[in-house]
Amino acid sequence: MKTTVGIVGATGYGGLQLIRILMDHPEVELTYLGANRNTDVPIQKLYPFLPEDKINLICEPIVPSRIIERCQVVFMAVPNGIAADLVPELVAGGCQVLDLSADYRFQDLHLYEQWYAKPRTDHATAQQSVYGLPELYRERIKRAQLIGCPGCYPTASLLAAAPLLKQGLVLPESLIIDAKSGTSGAGREAHVDQLFAEVDGSVRAYKIGRHRHTPEIEQICSDLAGTKNIQVQFTPHLVPMTRGILVTLYGQMRDPGLVTEDILTIYEAFYRHSPFVKVFKIDIYPQTKWVIGTNNCFIGLEADSRTGRVVVVAVIDNLLKGQSAQAVQCLNLRQGWPETLGLPQTGYYP
Repeated sequence: MKTTVGIVGATGYGGLQLIRILMDHPEVELTYLGANRNTDVPIQKLYPFLPEDKINLICEPIVPSRIIERCQVVFMAVPNGIAADLVPELVAGGCQVLDLSADYRFQDLHLYEQWYAKPRTDHATAQQSVYGLPELYRERIKRAQLIGCPGCYPTASLLAAAPLLKQGLVLPESLIIDAKSGTSGAGREAHVDQLFAEVDGSVRAYKIGRHRHTPEIEQICSDLAGTKNIQVQFTPHLVPMTRGILVTLYGQMRDPGLVTEDILTIYEAFYRHSPFVKVFKIDIYPQTKWVIGTNNCFIGLEADSRTGRVVVVAVIDNLLKGQSAQAVQCLNLRQGWPETLGLPQTGYYP
Protein backbone atom coordinates (compact mmCIF):
# COMPACT_ATOMS: atom_id res chain seq x y z
CA MET A 1 0.00 0.00 0.00
CA LYS A 2 1.33 3.42 -0.93
CA THR A 3 2.04 6.13 1.64
CA THR A 4 -0.55 8.90 1.55
CA VAL A 5 0.97 12.37 1.21
CA GLY A 6 -0.34 15.90 1.42
CA ILE A 7 1.20 19.24 0.44
CA VAL A 8 0.31 22.42 2.31
CA GLY A 9 1.19 25.40 0.15
CA ALA A 10 0.78 23.44 -3.05
CA THR A 11 0.42 26.39 -5.42
CA GLY A 12 3.83 28.06 -4.91
CA TYR A 13 7.10 27.16 -6.58
CA GLY A 14 8.06 24.75 -3.79
CA GLY A 15 4.68 23.06 -3.84
CA LEU A 16 4.78 22.70 -7.62
CA GLN A 17 8.20 21.01 -7.49
CA LEU A 18 6.85 18.60 -4.87
CA ILE A 19 3.86 17.77 -7.07
CA ARG A 20 6.13 17.16 -10.06
CA ILE A 21 8.33 14.75 -8.07
CA LEU A 22 5.67 13.00 -6.00
CA MET A 23 3.18 12.34 -8.79
CA ASP A 24 5.82 10.01 -10.32
CA HIS A 25 7.14 8.59 -7.03
CA PRO A 26 6.45 4.85 -6.98
CA GLU A 27 5.75 4.62 -3.24
CA VAL A 28 3.44 7.58 -2.56
CA GLU A 29 -0.09 8.69 -3.36
CA LEU A 30 -0.94 12.39 -3.32
CA THR A 31 -4.20 12.74 -1.44
CA TYR A 32 -4.35 16.40 -0.43
CA LEU A 33 -3.30 19.79 -1.80
CA GLY A 34 -3.78 22.73 0.57
CA ALA A 35 -3.66 26.44 -0.22
CA ASN A 36 -4.57 29.76 1.37
CA ARG A 37 -5.68 31.17 -1.97
CA ASN A 38 -6.99 29.56 -5.15
CA THR A 39 -9.00 27.10 -3.07
CA ASP A 40 -11.69 24.88 -4.57
CA VAL A 41 -10.06 24.95 -8.00
CA PRO A 42 -8.29 22.07 -9.79
CA ILE A 43 -4.52 22.30 -9.69
CA GLN A 44 -4.55 22.18 -13.51
CA LYS A 45 -6.33 25.54 -13.60
CA LEU A 46 -3.18 27.09 -12.10
CA TYR A 47 -0.68 24.81 -13.86
CA PRO A 48 -2.36 23.49 -17.05
CA PHE A 49 0.74 21.48 -18.02
CA LEU A 50 0.28 19.02 -15.12
CA PRO A 51 -1.04 15.68 -16.51
CA GLU A 52 -4.54 14.82 -15.29
CA ASP A 53 -3.84 11.09 -15.50
CA LYS A 54 -1.16 11.50 -12.80
CA ILE A 55 -2.75 14.10 -10.54
CA ASN A 56 -6.40 15.03 -10.39
CA LEU A 57 -6.83 17.02 -7.18
CA ILE A 58 -8.54 20.23 -6.14
CA CYS A 59 -6.74 22.81 -3.98
CA GLU A 60 -8.47 22.79 -0.62
CA PRO A 61 -8.56 25.04 2.44
CA ILE A 62 -5.95 24.24 5.06
CA VAL A 63 -7.80 22.27 7.74
CA PRO A 64 -5.54 20.23 10.09
CA SER A 65 -8.22 17.66 10.97
CA ARG A 66 -8.79 16.96 7.27
CA ILE A 67 -5.05 16.58 6.68
CA ILE A 68 -4.65 14.18 9.63
CA GLU A 69 -7.52 12.06 8.38
CA ARG A 70 -6.16 11.71 4.84
CA CYS A 71 -2.36 11.95 5.07
CA GLN A 72 0.38 9.91 6.70
CA VAL A 73 3.01 12.42 5.54
CA VAL A 74 2.67 16.19 5.14
CA PHE A 75 4.99 18.60 3.36
CA MET A 76 4.73 22.20 4.55
CA ALA A 77 5.68 24.34 1.53
CA VAL A 78 4.54 27.57 3.16
CA PRO A 79 6.10 30.96 3.97
CA ASN A 80 7.98 31.36 7.24
CA GLY A 81 5.74 31.68 10.27
CA ILE A 82 2.78 29.62 9.06
CA ALA A 83 4.00 26.09 9.80
CA ALA A 84 4.45 26.88 13.50
CA ASP A 85 0.70 27.44 13.80
CA LEU A 86 -0.20 24.12 12.16
CA VAL A 87 2.54 21.58 12.80
CA PRO A 88 1.95 20.91 16.55
CA GLU A 89 -1.56 19.65 15.78
CA LEU A 90 -0.36 17.60 12.80
CA VAL A 91 2.41 15.96 14.83
CA ALA A 92 0.04 15.25 17.71
CA GLY A 93 -2.33 13.68 15.18
CA GLY A 94 0.36 11.22 14.07
CA CYS A 95 1.50 12.78 10.80
CA GLN A 96 5.11 12.76 9.71
CA VAL A 97 5.90 16.38 8.83
CA LEU A 98 8.57 17.81 6.54
CA ASP A 99 8.69 21.59 6.86
CA LEU A 100 10.29 23.50 4.00
CA SER A 101 10.07 26.84 5.83
CA ALA A 102 12.43 28.06 8.55
CA ASP A 103 10.04 27.35 11.43
CA TYR A 104 11.56 24.03 12.50
CA ARG A 105 15.20 24.49 11.54
CA PHE A 106 16.00 25.93 14.98
CA GLN A 107 15.75 24.13 18.30
CA ASP A 108 16.58 27.41 20.01
CA LEU A 109 13.39 29.31 19.26
CA HIS A 110 14.79 32.49 20.80
CA LEU A 111 17.19 32.61 17.86
CA TYR A 112 14.28 32.13 15.47
CA GLU A 113 12.29 34.90 17.17
CA GLN A 114 15.27 37.24 16.92
CA TRP A 115 15.70 36.77 13.15
CA TYR A 116 12.12 36.10 12.03
CA ALA A 117 10.22 38.42 14.41
CA LYS A 118 7.51 35.89 15.26
CA PRO A 119 6.77 34.87 18.88
CA ARG A 120 6.80 31.09 19.39
CA THR A 121 5.09 28.96 21.99
CA ASP A 122 5.62 25.52 20.41
CA HIS A 123 8.92 24.78 22.16
CA ALA A 124 8.10 21.13 22.86
CA THR A 125 7.31 20.47 19.20
CA ALA A 126 10.46 22.27 18.01
CA GLN A 127 12.60 20.11 20.28
CA GLN A 128 11.49 17.05 18.29
CA SER A 129 12.70 18.49 14.99
CA VAL A 130 15.71 17.15 13.11
CA TYR A 131 17.63 19.29 10.63
CA GLY A 132 16.92 17.78 7.22
CA LEU A 133 20.30 17.83 5.47
CA PRO A 134 20.76 14.11 4.65
CA GLU A 135 24.48 14.24 3.95
CA LEU A 136 25.10 15.43 7.52
CA TYR A 137 22.24 14.00 9.59
CA ARG A 138 21.16 10.87 7.74
CA GLU A 139 20.73 8.62 10.79
CA ARG A 140 18.73 11.21 12.75
CA ILE A 141 16.40 11.78 9.80
CA LYS A 142 15.60 8.07 9.65
CA ARG A 143 14.02 8.27 13.12
CA ALA A 144 12.37 11.70 12.97
CA GLN A 145 8.67 12.52 12.93
CA LEU A 146 9.34 16.21 12.30
CA ILE A 147 12.05 17.34 9.87
CA GLY A 148 13.04 20.97 9.34
CA CYS A 149 14.35 21.02 5.77
CA PRO A 150 17.23 23.46 5.12
CA GLY A 151 17.07 26.65 3.12
CA CYS A 152 18.67 26.85 -0.30
CA TYR A 153 21.62 29.05 0.67
CA PRO A 154 22.41 26.95 3.78
CA THR A 155 22.29 23.70 1.79
CA ALA A 156 24.97 24.81 -0.68
CA SER A 157 27.01 26.63 1.97
CA LEU A 158 27.01 23.76 4.47
CA LEU A 159 27.83 21.08 1.92
CA ALA A 160 30.76 23.25 0.83
CA ALA A 161 31.95 23.78 4.41
CA ALA A 162 31.18 20.50 6.19
CA PRO A 163 34.37 18.49 5.49
CA LEU A 164 36.55 21.48 6.39
CA LEU A 165 34.82 21.99 9.74
CA LYS A 166 34.37 18.32 10.62
CA GLN A 167 38.06 17.61 10.00
CA GLY A 168 39.27 20.86 11.58
CA LEU A 169 41.03 21.97 8.42
CA VAL A 170 40.15 25.68 8.66
CA LEU A 171 39.84 28.38 11.30
CA PRO A 172 36.05 28.51 11.78
CA GLU A 173 36.02 32.26 12.36
CA SER A 174 37.65 32.81 8.95
CA LEU A 175 34.76 31.49 6.85
CA ILE A 176 33.47 33.85 4.17
CA ILE A 177 30.52 32.75 2.02
CA ASP A 178 29.79 34.55 -1.24
CA ALA A 179 26.47 33.23 -2.61
CA LYS A 180 24.54 33.91 -5.80
CA SER A 181 20.96 32.86 -6.49
CA GLY A 182 18.40 32.94 -9.27
CA THR A 183 15.18 34.86 -8.76
CA SER A 184 12.94 31.86 -8.04
CA GLY A 185 14.45 31.74 -4.55
CA ALA A 186 12.15 34.62 -3.60
CA GLY A 187 9.04 32.56 -4.36
CA ARG A 188 6.08 33.20 -6.65
CA GLU A 189 4.81 36.39 -5.00
CA ALA A 190 5.35 39.54 -7.04
CA HIS A 191 8.12 41.87 -5.82
CA VAL A 192 9.19 44.98 -7.65
CA ASP A 193 12.88 44.20 -7.27
CA GLN A 194 12.33 40.79 -8.90
CA LEU A 195 10.58 42.09 -12.01
CA PHE A 196 12.31 41.21 -15.29
CA ALA A 197 13.06 44.87 -16.01
CA GLU A 198 14.74 45.24 -12.60
CA VAL A 199 16.78 42.01 -12.68
CA ASP A 200 17.75 41.48 -16.30
CA GLY A 201 21.33 42.44 -17.10
CA SER A 202 22.22 43.23 -13.48
CA VAL A 203 23.75 41.55 -10.42
CA ARG A 204 23.26 42.92 -6.91
CA ALA A 205 24.10 42.06 -3.33
CA TYR A 206 21.39 42.32 -0.69
CA LYS A 207 20.85 41.99 3.06
CA ILE A 208 24.58 42.05 3.78
CA GLY A 209 25.18 40.91 7.36
CA ARG A 210 21.47 40.42 8.08
CA HIS A 211 20.15 37.69 5.80
CA ARG A 212 17.89 35.27 7.69
CA HIS A 213 19.84 32.22 6.53
CA THR A 214 22.92 33.43 8.41
CA PRO A 215 21.99 32.01 11.86
CA GLU A 216 20.95 28.72 10.25
CA ILE A 217 24.35 28.37 8.61
CA GLU A 218 26.13 29.37 11.83
CA GLN A 219 24.11 26.91 13.92
CA ILE A 220 25.12 23.92 11.81
CA CYS A 221 28.72 25.12 11.34
CA SER A 222 29.04 25.26 15.13
CA ASP A 223 27.67 21.73 15.43
CA LEU A 224 30.05 20.41 12.78
CA ALA A 225 33.09 22.06 14.33
CA GLY A 226 32.07 21.00 17.84
CA THR A 227 32.33 24.55 19.13
CA LYS A 228 29.87 27.28 20.09
CA ASN A 229 28.85 30.50 18.41
CA ILE A 230 30.74 30.29 15.13
CA GLN A 231 30.15 33.41 13.06
CA VAL A 232 30.45 33.48 9.28
CA GLN A 233 30.46 36.35 6.82
CA PHE A 234 27.57 35.59 4.48
CA THR A 235 26.72 37.78 1.50
CA PRO A 236 23.93 36.81 -0.93
CA HIS A 237 23.57 38.14 -4.47
CA LEU A 238 20.69 38.08 -6.94
CA VAL A 239 21.66 37.15 -10.50
CA PRO A 240 19.51 37.35 -13.66
CA MET A 241 18.55 33.69 -14.02
CA THR A 242 15.49 31.74 -12.92
CA ARG A 243 17.02 28.99 -10.80
CA GLY A 244 20.33 27.81 -9.39
CA ILE A 245 22.71 28.76 -6.58
CA LEU A 246 26.49 29.09 -6.68
CA VAL A 247 28.37 29.43 -3.40
CA THR A 248 32.04 30.36 -3.20
CA LEU A 249 33.42 29.66 0.28
CA TYR A 250 36.77 30.91 1.60
CA GLY A 251 38.54 29.64 4.71
CA GLN A 252 41.98 30.08 6.27
CA MET A 253 43.71 26.71 6.45
CA ARG A 254 45.17 25.61 9.78
CA ASP A 255 47.96 23.90 7.87
CA PRO A 256 49.02 26.14 4.97
CA GLY A 257 51.08 23.27 3.63
CA LEU A 258 47.97 21.39 2.48
CA VAL A 259 47.62 21.13 -1.29
CA THR A 260 44.52 20.72 -3.42
CA GLU A 261 45.00 16.97 -3.79
CA ASP A 262 44.98 16.54 0.00
CA ILE A 263 41.70 18.38 0.45
CA LEU A 264 40.07 16.68 -2.53
CA THR A 265 40.86 13.31 -0.95
CA ILE A 266 39.19 14.43 2.28
CA TYR A 267 36.06 15.66 0.43
CA GLU A 268 35.79 12.49 -1.63
CA ALA A 269 35.99 10.37 1.52
CA PHE A 270 33.50 12.56 3.39
CA TYR A 271 30.87 12.26 0.63
CA ARG A 272 31.61 8.71 -0.50
CA HIS A 273 28.16 7.51 0.67
CA SER A 274 26.27 10.56 -0.60
CA PRO A 275 24.74 9.77 -4.00
CA PHE A 276 23.75 13.37 -4.73
CA VAL A 277 27.12 15.00 -4.03
CA LYS A 278 29.87 14.91 -6.63
CA VAL A 279 33.37 16.28 -5.97
CA PHE A 280 35.22 17.25 -9.13
CA LYS A 281 38.89 16.73 -9.86
CA ILE A 282 41.50 19.49 -9.96
CA ASP A 283 40.75 22.52 -12.16
CA ILE A 284 37.07 21.64 -12.66
CA TYR A 285 34.73 24.17 -11.07
CA PRO A 286 31.00 23.43 -11.32
CA GLN A 287 28.42 25.64 -13.00
CA THR A 288 24.78 26.10 -12.03
CA LYS A 289 23.62 24.88 -15.43
CA TRP A 290 25.06 21.45 -14.65
CA VAL A 291 22.65 20.83 -11.76
CA ILE A 292 19.43 22.46 -12.99
CA GLY A 293 16.54 20.01 -12.73
CA THR A 294 18.38 17.67 -10.34
CA ASN A 295 18.86 16.97 -6.64
CA ASN A 296 22.64 17.14 -7.07
CA CYS A 297 25.26 19.26 -5.38
CA PHE A 298 28.49 19.60 -7.38
CA ILE A 299 31.67 20.76 -5.65
CA GLY A 300 35.05 21.97 -6.89
CA LEU A 301 37.87 23.37 -4.80
CA GLU A 302 41.37 24.78 -4.72
CA ALA A 303 43.97 25.20 -1.99
CA ASP A 304 45.68 28.54 -2.58
CA SER A 305 49.24 28.11 -1.30
CA ARG A 306 49.97 31.81 -1.84
CA THR A 307 47.28 33.01 0.61
CA GLY A 308 46.95 29.88 2.77
CA ARG A 309 43.23 29.75 2.04
CA VAL A 310 41.02 27.04 0.63
CA VAL A 311 38.36 28.08 -1.90
CA VAL A 312 35.33 25.81 -2.38
CA VAL A 313 32.67 26.22 -5.07
CA ALA A 314 29.31 24.44 -4.67
CA VAL A 315 26.28 24.57 -6.96
CA ILE A 316 22.69 23.36 -6.53
CA ASP A 317 19.26 23.88 -8.03
CA ASN A 318 17.68 26.08 -5.36
CA LEU A 319 14.16 24.70 -5.94
CA LEU A 320 15.25 21.04 -5.83
CA LYS A 321 18.34 20.22 -3.74
CA GLY A 322 17.76 23.57 -2.05
CA GLN A 323 14.12 22.84 -1.29
CA SER A 324 11.61 20.28 -2.55
CA ALA A 325 13.73 17.40 -3.86
CA GLN A 326 15.84 17.43 -0.71
CA ALA A 327 12.65 17.15 1.34
CA VAL A 328 11.68 14.07 -0.70
CA GLN A 329 15.20 12.71 -0.10
CA CYS A 330 14.46 13.04 3.62
CA LEU A 331 11.12 11.27 3.12
CA ASN A 332 12.88 8.38 1.39
CA LEU A 333 15.28 8.01 4.31
CA ARG A 334 12.51 8.24 6.89
CA GLN A 335 10.42 5.57 5.14
CA GLY A 336 13.36 3.22 4.61
CA TRP A 337 13.25 3.52 0.83
CA PRO A 338 16.34 3.95 -1.37
CA GLU A 339 17.62 7.48 -0.84
CA THR A 340 17.52 8.27 -4.57
CA LEU A 341 14.00 6.92 -5.20
CA GLY A 342 11.97 9.15 -7.50
CA LEU A 343 14.58 11.92 -7.55
CA PRO A 344 16.28 13.39 -10.65
CA GLN A 345 20.04 12.89 -10.90
CA THR A 346 20.62 13.96 -14.50
CA GLY A 347 19.84 17.51 -15.53
CA TYR A 348 18.92 19.03 -18.86
CA TYR A 349 21.73 20.82 -20.66
CA PRO A 350 22.30 23.40 -22.00
